[in-house]
Amino acid sequence: MEFSIKQGSPEKLKSGCVVVGVFDGGKLSKAAQVLDKAAKHALSDVIARGDMSGKSTSTLLLHKLPGVLAERVLLVGLGKPAELDNRSSVDILRATFKALHATSAKDAVLFITDDGVGKDASWVLKQAVIAAADGAYRADSLKSKPAKAATLKQVTFVTLDKPATPLKNTIAQAAAVARGMELTKDLGNLPANICTPSYLAAKALALSKAHKSIKTTVLEKKDMEQLGMGSFLSVTRGSVQPPKLITLQYTGAAKTQAPIALVGKGITFDTGGISLKPGADMDEMKYDMSGAGTVLGTLQAIAEMGLPINVVGVIPTCENMPSGTATKPGDIVTSMSGQTIEILNTDAEGRLILCDALTYTAKFKPDTVIDIATLTGACVIALGNIASGMFANEDKLAKELLVAGEQSHDRVWQLPLWEDYQPLLDSNFADMANIGGRAGGAITAACFLARFTKEYRWAHLDIAGTANKSGKDKGATGRPVPLLTQFLINRTAAK
Repeated sequence: MEFSIKQGSPEKLKSGCVVVGVFDGGKLSKAAQVLDKAAKHALSDVIARGDMSGKSTSTLLLHKLPGVLAERVLLVGLGKPAELDNRSSVDILRATFKALHATSAKDAVLFITDDGVGKDASWVLKQAVIAAADGAYRADSLKSKPAKAATLKQVTFVTLDKPATPLKNTIAQAAAVARGMELTKDLGNLPANICTPSYLAAKALALSKAHKSIKTTVLEKKDMEQLGMGSFLSVTRGSVQPPKLITLQYTGAAKTQAPIALVGKGITFDTGGISLKPGADMDEMKYDMSGAGTVLGTLQAIAEMGLPINVVGVIPTCENMPSGTATKPGDIVTSMSGQTIEILNTDAEGRLILCDALTYTAKFKPDTVIDIATLTGACVIALGNIASGMFANEDKLAKELLVAGEQSHDRVWQLPLWEDYQPLLDSNFADMANIGGRAGGAITAACFLARFTKEYRWAHLDIAGTANKSGKDKGATGRPVPLLTQFLINRTAAK
């Protein structure tokens, strides 16, 4: 899907559909007023008849209005101006593109920024691009008869006055984010018999082939053995799929600039190992590589943007399977850092692969490290499916992520990383246990990782509740690609 922005008048634009807003009570937006005058008050007549009230997220499609060049006119309810906020604005945009995708229009022009739908024009445009791409997304490529691809191919945002030049860059960046989210969703939605560690490695290598700014390296099991990654390798012992440690180095700035490191959990399927999960909904454990998918999607997005920053992506990836060779509860392993771990529960495997990856990441002398992982069901219980859990060993970094979350509408909520929780990980036989009991499970998981991140500024994102949806809307969401790209954009702006 292509996106652009220009100046124009709604009645003079030849397109498949022109979109204008109506406020609650029937008040027309500025663009709708212009359109209404050209159409000899056809919009006012529709409102007078009660067919469009302007209630938030309501839509009404009109055809072949007199004096209007567009084939269709879509009226979108904006609700009450005083009640427009981030959530309602996103809901309005989603409703808009749901209605557009239901038509056969190949292109559409939208007047959505002049009346302040939500925040400033830049914010609205970003959310509109993501909503448009999400509405067009299909996850049925493996069906024998996939659904018809979305008809809408071109979206033009139009303003009555000349649009500010920075808005063109905003749209380009938002489109790159949307494509990064699409890659992340594609990887997450693939079944585990296709999306294996080797498949993720191939995708990473393909990224470096498509973008000269990215260099990809893949370490094999023997390399990890030489590095002493006993914790990571303990998770792989039950699977016939070979593990991979994937590194992507994006160079967008001087090589002397310390990189931001993104470390993504890549468990391509998680049975729980010997600590076997319940059978119900176990199919969703294909999403346990969403952290890895996020890293790949984010790297693709910033490479398309040509963002002037250095970023390293580190992806430890493997399966967690039960077998005669699988790690057993009570086993003790030695991590790359030299610290020993008593594995009380083999289903707490994400932290076991991440801890070695986080130790390995120190070799890049990073300015900041952020790990992304579908780590704990406890985080889903705490925050639901709205916000990702966030932990940080520096308040400034935590604030940066909170701000980026608000800007991107891909929000996080900070949870404590207090030393008071550390004793819950005590072990009688090793330096630490890999679980701390049921209480505060998301926190003790973060506390475990904190023991391997003392050399650098670090944050942990628990995306177990936000990386995918369940039920009838089952599928990957592409989060937190918007959050991380916005964080990196903000970092470049601050330099």
